[in-house]
Amino acid sequence: MRSSSERETSPSSSATPRRPFRRRLDRWAATQWGGKGTALLAILAGAALLRAVGIQYGLPFGNLLNPDEQSIVPRAWKLVHGGGGDPHWFDYPTLLMYVNAPFQAWQAHPSYLTARIVAVALGLGAIAAAWWLGRRAYGTGVVPAAVVAVCTIHVMYSRAAVTDVPLTLGVAVALALLVRGRIEFAGVAVGLATGFKYPGVFLLVPLVVAGWGRWGRLAAGIVLAIAAFLASSPFVLVHRHQAWHQARHVQRLARDGWLGFEHDHAAPFAFVDRLWHGLGPVLIICALGLVVAFVRRTRTDLILAAFVLAYFIDLLTLRAHFDRYVLPLVPPLGALAGRFRSLAPVALLLLVVPLTWSIRDAKRLTRTDTRVIAHRWVEQHVRPGTHVAADPSTPPFERLDVLHLALPGPKRAFDPERNVARLRRQGIRYVIVTGFVTDRVLAARSDYPREASFYDALRRRTKLIFHLEPGDGRAGPWVSIYRL
Repeated sequence: MRSSSERETSPSSSATPRRPFRRRLDRWAATQWGGKGTALLAILAGAALLRAVGIQYGLPFGNLLNPDEQSIVPRAWKLVHGGGGDPHWFDYPTLLMYVNAPFQAWQAHPSYLTARIVAVALGLGAIAAAWWLGRRAYGTGVVPAAVVAVCTIHVMYSRAAVTDVPLTLGVAVALALLVRGRIEFAGVAVGLATGFKYPGVFLLVPLVVAGWGRWGRLAAGIVLAIAAFLASSPFVLVHRHQAWHQARHVQRLARDGWLGFEHDHAAPFAFVDRLWHGLGPVLIICALGLVVAFVRRTRTDLILAAFVLAYFIDLLTLRAHFDRYVLPLVPPLGALAGRFRSLAPVALLLLVVPLTWSIRDAKRLTRTDTRVIAHRWVEQHVRPGTHVAADPSTPPFERLDVLHLALPGPKRAFDPERNVARLRRQGIRYVIVTGFVTDRVLAARSDYPREASFYDALRRRTKLIFHLEPGDGRAGPWVSIYRL
């Protein structure tokens, strides 16, 4: 009789190819959750499922889920359909357009669904990068990855082909490289993050912290950051005056404020509130981790705290308190929360709160947007070529001659087209408005008296021929159509 070792090494034994597999299986079964890689895969799978729900919301229109999509996707499509590599537009850098362009190559028209699938992939990349950041920073990636995975803001913007989630991915990768001491590679990541969205430039602060005293490597990292940014958005050099003007214009709009934030809290409280609505009570553990980082001041602590502090200080200069602005803070805050190994079960339990919020938001996105229904009504009841005026946030009406009313906002000039008598003189037959603009104007009537008077005049001096409210399987704002 042969020994077990003979049987294991015999070429004729059928057990030969199975033994290594069984040993690996036994090792996997002996580890909690099947190993760290399995935990990450489980988080990514759950995050992908959560983000897939509602990904088709508002389609085929690209401005209903997020109006910024119509600034990115058509330009990405044009790059591979005869437009060349120059977008001739620099409100945002060019990298996200370049990332989307190959996937638009086989589309006859700009495909928002394809771009949203790319956005989900980038969102999952940000979760994996947060895991990596947590592992390199404090030895565990479960908490930071889970924090990013269920953050309501990250979930929402992972479905939209906009720049905020890609910037968050770049932030997590750059910080992980800095924590590892890979200053040169981190410089490249800083440049690419800025190539997604200009605020990535604040990653230069932790880059300087990580490279302090190693001046040669720090200089190389900064040079590589500049080179990576210019490689990802090369035409900012060709049109440097236009790019500078448009980038400053976007920043000035954010600093002046935006419609809907007139009665918001001061910036420090407003953005902490946004973080709370994104993360829930786990934000307390994140804040505790940040405090400990300032107290202990290890190299890792200083890198993460430096970025959080520098970025948050910039947020304090803004009067437009959009929730997406806090997204780059989520991976480092998640990593700081993960530093407390003993609190990891508590943190994961607290994440049930934002998870339930994200599920609630996803459920809403499974409904039909009111503006899609309104568009169908217009297609059926308004003759092609009819002159209409439309507020922002309405779907495009290709068959009509549309006068687009300007969005009101702080320090913005009054749009003279917001006058019923003037519209009648111009031959406008219908005016289409939604609650997204109207309700915000009326809530800040003292800030927008002339705009509020326009909506009052629509109700008093015109005929309401269509009105639709959300509810009964519908999402979105109310929509009204007036005949002049």
